[in-house]
Amino acid sequence: MNVKKMVRASLFAALIAVCAWIAVPIPPISFTMQTFGVFLALGVLGGKWGSISIFIYLLLGVTGLPVFTGFRGGVDALVGVTGGYLWGFLVSGLVYWALERFGKLPAMVLGMAACYICGSLWFTVYAGTVGFWGAMMTCVVPYLIPDAVKIGLAHLLSNRIRRALKI
Repeated sequence: MNVKKMVRASLFAALIAVCAWIAVPIPPISFTMQTFGVFLALGVLGGKWGSISIFIYLLLGVTGLPVFTGFRGGVDALVGVTGGYLWGFLVSGLVYWALERFGKLPAMVLGMAACYICGSLWFTVYAGTVGFWGAMMTCVVPYLIPDAVKIGLAHLLSNRIRRALKI
């Protein structure tokens, strides 16, 4: 493994954590900058190393470090109300990795859609009282525009960062 790539993946895992701490608490799902960090990591590092970065972030959180929204950590965060979105980030990375040859922006958009599906499915299981479409209306629709802006910004910045780092 290339040491530079490992260091970059670790740095982006830390960036995702910092982005998780930038939050506006709106029940039931807080508005955070996590998705920006996730897609910036994917855009700069590519699908493979961006996914590794997301995995490192999740691993740090599972071990108890307070890297998730609200300075939470531990397995409880992965099985709580927003747990599906957390592991959905890794699914986003894998989708991005599979589709990046078709273009970064479409891969980001489809990766975000995969995250929405994972999170909404989990929310449906967790809440137990809302169906999948109810979960989508509660947990996805209010975030479509902010997430589109974050993906656009991540796409724009990732191209500039890649040029600056000569990746």
